[in-house]
Formats: sequence, structure tokens, C-alpha cells
Amino acid sequence: MSMRSSLAGIQSPAEALPPSQSSKQQRVLACTLCRQRKVKCDHKFPCSNCIKSRVKCVPTTVLPRRRPRRRFPGKDVLEHLHKYEELLRQNNVGFEPLYTESATGKKMTNADGGHNARKDQQPEAAKTESPSLSTIGESEIVLQYEAKNFWHAMDKRIQNNPDSQSNASNDDAREVNIKRAWDQLSGNDIFLVFGSRKTAASLISLHPDPVQIFRLWQVYLDNVNPLVKVVHAPSLQVSIIKAMSNLENISPTLEALMFSIYCMSLVSLTVEDCHAMFGLPKEDILTRYQCGCQQALLNCGFLRNNDRDCLTAFYLYIISVGSSTDPHTLSSMLGVAFRIAQRLGIHNESIPAKCTTPFEAEMRRRLWWSLVLFDTRISELAGHKSVSLDPTWNCKMPLNVNDSDLQPDMKHMPEARSYSTDAIYAIVRAELGEFLRRSDFHLDFTNPALKPIARDVQNRDTGDLDTLEKKIEEKYLKFCDPEIPLHFMTIWMTRGHLARCRLVEQYWKFGSSTTSTTHITDEQLDNTTSHAFRMLECDTKLMTSPLTKGYLWLAQFHFQFLAYIHIAQDLRSRPASKHAEQAWKLMNENFEARFATISTHRIPLFKLFAATVLPAWEASKGLGDSSTPPRIVSSIKQKLAKLKQISHNGEVVKETTQLNNITDPNSQDSSIPMPMGLCANSQMLDMGIGTQDGYAGTGDMFFSGLFGPATLGVDMNQVDWAAMDWGFDGWCS
Repeated sequence: MSMRSSLAGIQSPAEALPPSQSSKQQRVLACTLCRQRKVKCDHKFPCSNCIKSRVKCVPTTVLPRRRPRRRFPGKDVLEHLHKYEELLRQNNVGFEPLYTESATGKKMTNADGGHNARKDQQPEAAKTESPSLSTIGESEIVLQYEAKNFWHAMDKRIQNNPDSQSNASNDDAREVNIKRAWDQLSGNDIFLVFGSRKTAASLISLHPDPVQIFRLWQVYLDNVNPLVKVVHAPSLQVSIIKAMSNLENISPTLEALMFSIYCMSLVSLTVEDCHAMFGLPKEDILTRYQCGCQQALLNCGFLRNNDRDCLTAFYLYIISVGSSTDPHTLSSMLGVAFRIAQRLGIHNESIPAKCTTPFEAEMRRRLWWSLVLFDTRISELAGHKSVSLDPTWNCKMPLNVNDSDLQPDMKHMPEARSYSTDAIYAIVRAELGEFLRRSDFHLDFTNPALKPIARDVQNRDTGDLDTLEKKIEEKYLKFCDPEIPLHFMTIWMTRGHLARCRLVEQYWKFGSSTTSTTHITDEQLDNTTSHAFRMLECDTKLMTSPLTKGYLWLAQFHFQFLAYIHIAQDLRSRPASKHAEQAWKLMNENFEARFATISTHRIPLFKLFAATVLPAWEASKGLGDSSTPPRIVSSIKQKLAKLKQISHNGEVVKETTQLNNITDPNSQDSSIPMPMGLCANSQMLDMGIGTQDGYAGTGDMFFSGLFGPATLGVDMNQVDWAAMDWGFDGWCS
């Protein structure tokens, strides 16, 4: 009997089914043997493969049971909801989104400030050219910022293969397993930053006692938290109180965060306050807590940790060592923090929209903005032209809400307040950053290739500096009470930074002029110099007010060197101008406010400062009613005389010899020498700000050459614009 005749009695699947089921069209599946061998079946019974193998062909009548999808149900639902919301937005269908955009104080808009527009309503030019940021909706922009997932793409390929038996629903689990395998393969050597050790260190002995812990926490709440806003004070305070009674069982991440708070609190205190509070020198106790913070970060594996609080602890630690670390090293450490932040996805707005709570999304935004602004400031000091404040990411600005408005278990974003909140300083700082990262004059000095991305957005969203200043004054500053320390700080730091932006924009405009013979009128020169005056006025108010005593750790990072240089050069070129008397008055007041004492053993920066001011007085001497030098000139000359008396240190003698040439009126050199790499060592930057006693900040020490004769009294070709302090970047430091 032949094989075919022996199998003739086997019914096909359709014949074997009851009439009620056979009437329906059934999917014909591969036979059992073909499925096991994973070969293509011709779906005949018996099939050709079974006939060749001389085996019994057994049809498959029931689909095999698939393994359940190993995905987080919440994430899956949110992804589908996010997709449907985008479809509704694209078709201009009104709906109430899960996370309302009204919390930001504006309607759903395109990146260029316009409302969601239909594609057929776009300009003709946009229809003929490739899409840009100004011609597509917000939902499409989010997708552009979000990179494709490789594993999801592989999943799609598998799903499109009907004969594949692979389970395509495990792409998320597969990605996690592969990452975990690489982590395990690499071992536990995560000590690349703070050194190696054999076992985790116990840090109980390094913690202060419970009373001092609470004092340091209160100092942080008063002096640091209002300016940085990277922790949620109400919920963190509960955790700290619980930890104080049981430090042995504290979680590694919370312990690292507590040590970073100790460090920042001490940095904000003066030497006298620190000694009165702890009975120890500030330098000794700060070194102790910084060492403890390093070990705590190692204990929680901060280089691999995906906890936002761990990144926050590392970031606060970096700020705490900023005054004693050179910008190049600090920039490298910030590069580590920046890469961790990108791995967590806090720069990408599509991540919070998919898989985080509203509370977590808001805290991620606060941390990202603070990190970016501080990283940009340090990058400028280190001489990097490419900075992180650019239009290549889409993290939204933080909301203008109080900490009390945020709850870890909240379901919806709170409404943005129309008045000043405890986050007012961070919000205004972010407003300035949002404008700067899309402005031509900032990108021209950092990364001109990004200008096409931001050009359309910048003009329609915030407009020019006049529009920005009006917006900030009406939306934020008019609600501030000057008697409140945080509000006072916000008002005058903001106005000073806006003046700086205007001054730099003027340099950019004239530096971009195609003709070198453009005549600049005295009125234009006076208008430009008025911005430098405004910078010194605002800075003097901050440095002399008792309200800002707790915030001087931040104000020290903003010595207005750019204003001094501009005013001094203007006085040299126009010594008899009508504003000369006001210029000397403002410089006198700011000099006295900034430098109660000047450290005589660290003189490079003082030499530079003296070389800026004294030639301006030599050019102005004898032109007024009196030849009496201004107080700033007399003070500088007195300190120069003291420096000349130091003879026991050969290096200092060499420096003081160079200083002798500064006051020589017969010198034929109209330019002032500027040491290259001025920011390479923080010791060179100590101008002895008496309020912080040796913890002086870096300020505006960024030029590779002072301004020479030019249209504005400033030679733009001699300025290292990449290192320019734009005036807002150090706010989160």
C-alpha cells in the first residue's frame, strides 16, 4: 500500500470540524512536524514534507498559547493614550488630555509659539520645502526629539513575519535583560571618579549629630534651596527626620543626598557663622563632609544608579567643590553628570509623558534646567565653545508653583501660579535660559550650526530682548516684594543679567557688521555704556544689602568684569564724556562693595583688574575740576604698593615687577596684556571677597585679550566669546 493511500483516511481540519464551525473560514496552520522543524508547510494534508519523510502528517487545529506580554500595564496604556491624544491634536479635535498643558499657563502650541495648525493652513513656502520646526505640530516635534528604539524596531520586523515563532512581545524585557547582563559582566568597579576600595564604607561617624543635621538642613532651606530648587523640601524633610533616628539603616541614595546637603549648607555660610555653629574651621568641616559625600556616592553606585535623587546628590556635590576646583576638572565632572541625566532621559519631554508621574516629571525638569545652566557656565570658564544650552533638547521649563503644590502621589499637574512662588528665582532663570538657547547672538558664539533649528522659534516665541524684559517684569517681578530676600535677589540679579545680555548683543551686532568704517555716534556709545552702568548698579545693590547675606555664595560667581572693561575702555577713548563722573562713581561703589579685603598673596587677577582701571584714570587725569583720584584708583595704588614690598617670594616679585608698568603713563602700549588660560587655576581667581573668606567665585574672568580701539571702544576680535559669561548661566551654581 502506498504512503498516500495509507494517509487517505485522515480528514482535513475543515472536514474534522462540526458543520457550525466548518462554515467559517478557518486559518490553515502548518502541520505539527513542519512547525517543530520550522520549515515552510504547503498546508496540504498530508503535506509534501511529511510525504517525503514518510511520517504521519498531523494537522494543527489550535493555536499555541503565547506567553503573556512582559510589559508594564501602565506604560502600555499610557503609550496608547499618548498616541490617541496626538491624533486628536493633529485633527484639531478638542479634548481634555491626561496631563493638561494648561498648567504651563498657555495653550497647546507649536514650538514657534503658534497654535496647532492644520498642514493645509501652512505657508506656501513650507509646502515646498522640507519640514522645519515652524511648520509642524508640537506632537511631531516631540517625536523628532525622541530617538527610535532599536528593540521596538526589531519587534516590528518579527511581527511582520507570519511564520516566525519568536515571541515579539518581550522586546522591553529583552532590552532590560541585555543591559543587566552587560552590567554583571563588567563587575562592580565603579570607582573611576573617587578611587577604589574593597568594601563599602560605613559613614555613621562622619554624620553630624541630629541637632546639627537639622541645623544644616535649615541652612540649606534658607540659603541654597530657594536658588537651586532641585529637591522637594516637604517630602525630603520627612525622610531626613526619619533617617536621623536610624542612620545605620539609611538607604545609600538618601545618605548621599544628605551629605551633599551638608556640603552646600557649609558653602553658603561665612567662616564666622560656621565657627559659631560648629566650633570648627569651615575648611576642615567642609572637607570632612565632602569626603563623606564621595563615599556615599560610591555606596549607592552613582555611575550606574538610575535614581534621580542620586544624580541630584552628585550634582550638589559638584557645586560644593566649584569654588576650589579649576573649571576644566569641574567641566569633566559635570560631563559625567550630564551623561547620567541623558541616560535617565530627563532632557526628553516624551519620557515624562509616557512613564513617569506628574510629580517626577516636574522634579526632572527642575534638575535638568539647573544642571544645564551650571554646566554652561563652567563650560564657558573652561573655554568650551559648544555648550549644553542649545535648542537640541525639548525639556519644558519648570512650573511656577510652590513646593507645597507638588505631591509625590498627585495625578495631575498643578496650575502655574500667576504670582511669585518659592521657585521664582529658578523660574526666571529658566526664562532667560529658554530665550538665550534660541537666540542668534548666543548661538553665534557657541554653535552657529544650530541657528537654523532655533531661528523661527526664537522670533515668534519670545521675540527680542525688549519683549523678554517686558514679559519678565509683568509676569514675575511686579509680584515680588523687595523686602523679601529671595524676591530682592531675583529682582536685581535678573535686571543685571538682562543688562549684560543687552551689552553682549550690542557687541554681536557691531561685530557682525560687514563694513569696518561704520560710524558710531556718541548717542549709540552712551546707550551701550548705559548697559554696563546698569550691571554695576544691580551688582552693588546685591552685595551691599543685608537681605542677600545668605545668597552671597552665588553672587560671588558674578563679578562684573565685563562692565569694568567696557567702562574703562570708554573712559580711555572718551575721557571727557558727560557720563565720566557717573562711571567713576559706579565703579567706586561696586569696588568697595565687592572687595572689603584683597588677598595680597594671589595677585594675577588683581593685576588684571588694576591694568583695566588705572589706564582709564591716566587718560582722564586733569580733565575735570579736580585731579584727586577716585577712591577705586587710590585703593588699587595702595595695594600695589603693598605688593611691591613683598620680596621673599621670587614669583611674587616677578609679578610685582610687571605691576610697575601698569601705572606708567609714558607707556606706548595701548593694549593691556591678558594671560591666556586665566581660569586654569581657581587660586588665580581669588579676589578676596571678604564676605566668603577665600571662597571667591570665578566671575567674568574669561578674556584672552582686552578690548582695543574699535567702533564701540571694543575690539571684538580680541575677545574669547566662547568663554563669555552671559549673566544667567551660573544662577543654579
